[in-house]
Amino acid sequence: MPQDADAFITIARVQKVQGRVGEVFCELHTDFPERFEQRTRLYAWYPAKDTRRELQLEDYWPHKGGMVLKFADVDSIEDAELLLGGEIQIPLHERTELEEGAYYISDLLGCRVSDQGRELGAVADVNFGTGTAPLLIVTGDGREYMIPFVESFVVKLDVPAKRIEMKLPEGMLELDAPLKPAKKVPAEGKQ
Repeated sequence: MPQDADAFITIARVQKVQGRVGEVFCELHTDFPERFEQRTRLYAWYPAKDTRRELQLEDYWPHKGGMVLKFADVDSIEDAELLLGGEIQIPLHERTELEEGAYYISDLLGCRVSDQGRELGAVADVNFGTGTAPLLIVTGDGREYMIPFVESFVVKLDVPAKRIEMKLPEGMLELDAPLKPAKKVPAEGKQ
């Protein structure tokens, strides 16, 4: 897939200053923190200002579920404070190659999803930790569907075309559907 030369991907977010000599604590947005070993050139992007700054990574270490990063020429608390709220990024073309059948969440977001030809909407989010398979959060036509992203349901996945064709078990989409008025039981009728 051709990559936009100006495209970047966020791998961490600066949360707070850590220590007194310019380190920052970051929330990780990567499954490959070991790659900090090879990555010395990173970028800080500030969404509110739409500006990007190149940084040279000097050191890093894991800390309390995140990562502490130390950059060249960021040597004081005041220097580190300038990084607060920044997204630490890499060029999209430098991201780690995944094994066959694995996908980045960013590649799935925005994909149009259909079930046996019926258009359902677009992937708005992907949730983990709700079971053995991640859930695609698909929104469209005023509805939201939570669809398990499992290989047996996927007929075709075309990331460049942003399309996911699925064959879902009958009735799956109705599991989370709101009850029709005739099916609702009035609270006073319960015993």
